[in-house]
Amino acid sequence: MVLLVAKINKLYSKLENLHHGRSSSSSSSSEEANLSGSLEGFLSDVSNSLSKFSTSSKTTSFPWIHECLELIPTANNAFAKLVVAIDHPATKWEASSMEEYLNFTLVLLDLFNSISSSLSHLGHAKLSLSHGLNTLALKHLKPIDPISLNKELLRREKARERKEEEGKGGSCTSKEEVIHKGIMVMESLGFWVCGVVLSCLCGACDEMRKFGGGFVKDSIDELDSRAFSGVTSKLLIELKEVKEVNEAADCLVAAIGDGGIGSGGEAEELRRRLEVLEKGLEGFRKEVDCLFMEVLSARNQLLHGFRHIKE
Repeated sequence: MVLLVAKINKLYSKLENLHHGRSSSSSSSSEEANLSGSLEGFLSDVSNSLSKFSTSSKTTSFPWIHECLELIPTANNAFAKLVVAIDHPATKWEASSMEEYLNFTLVLLDLFNSISSSLSHLGHAKLSLSHGLNTLALKHLKPIDPISLNKELLRREKARERKEEEGKGGSCTSKEEVIHKGIMVMESLGFWVCGVVLSCLCGACDEMRKFGGGFVKDSIDELDSRAFSGVTSKLLIELKEVKEVNEAADCLVAAIGDGGIGSGGEAEELRRRLEVLEKGLEGFRKEVDCLFMEVLSARNQLLHGFRHIKE
């Protein structure tokens, strides 16, 4: 009887261990499914924003690049939802995830500064044209030339290429992996957006736009192809407002050269085009400054939380 009880207890113990193993495996599979589902939801939000943007006009104007720039805060908001969905706030991130996010946002801030410099260049050129319009000085009635992009901004291209393969994956087995992939998506989208804006402000800039990759590579490549179809490295990309100012300035110069006093329709057209350009510059500059502060604030919050944990 004692032996029978011992055998029964031993069998029960084995069954209990088997059940525990299956339960643990089931729980792990369920968590993996939840994590993958949350990531898919995030990717869906980003893809939807890209699809919505793709249906807008492809005319490279200030309203268009404004819409393009809005893709960055949209992706940031989607990432914030992802962090909440998987219950993994920044205070729980591993050092590698923190470093990746801080590095990405630092480069993004650099790109925003470059965009601001390009806008300042346009602003100075506009002032020179306005002065030329008021004085009819031909030396100031020159077309607006694009500013040269700082080559240092292209230093991350090879790192971007290495990380593209990492961005192609299926299911997620840990919260850190979800965070890593989410940051990669924001990085790819953010760099592409800045590349588009700088292309419009500085002329053709293929290298910057090639930063986009990973999960959203196909969507970004399709958008880029639509927006810049027919554009080559020898063909400068001009904002609609800048192109119209340059055309109006050329017409005024031609009128003055033909002996006209330049106070007629050509001068009035240039004045009107300069006002449109000024309005576009002012609105877009505010948008860039606002986004710069948002990204900087997010970085500071992460650093503050990290210091709080260490204390």
